[in-house]
Amino acid sequence: MRLRTGFLVALLLVPTGGSAFARELVPFETGIAPGTILIRTGERRLYLVRGDGTALRYRVAVGKPGKQWFGEARIDGKYVKPAWAPPRDVKRDNPRLPNVIPGGAPNNPMGVRALTLDRDEYAIHGTNRPDSIGTYASYGCIRMLNADILDLYDHVAIGTRVVVER
Repeated sequence: MRLRTGFLVALLLVPTGGSAFARELVPFETGIAPGTILIRTGERRLYLVRGDGTALRYRVAVGKPGKQWFGEARIDGKYVKPAWAPPRDVKRDNPRLPNVIPGGAPNNPMGVRALTLDRDEYAIHGTNRPDSIGTYASYGCIRMLNADILDLYDHVAIGTRVVVER
């Protein structure tokens, strides 16, 4: 990513409960095709690449060390208030979890929307733990503030390319 000197960054004013903003429009020039979602794990940021030299940038939580993955995937499902069934690794580490948590339940870790990926059991989804955003918190999923997943959900389609970098 190369930032152009003198380029004004426009903020989309969506408070996150602190002084930072949940998402912002930033200059973004790479060889990545418009419409692609790029996740930079080390930055704990997700970029939705636009075709005008900018990207929407969102703060996210990413996989814990040893639970991260890198590479490419595609969105293969879009879900509103998804139910959640803990993957095998999560259930093994937390055997008291129920087998399914209904969509919309306050203890459902998927939040208000989920974009499932065609790679293992991963998704980009909202969260019931907004304090985890900006951290290494998950078993490989990408967590977003519920307001941010609502926004991203409306900008992407099934088949959207997702690239996860270190």
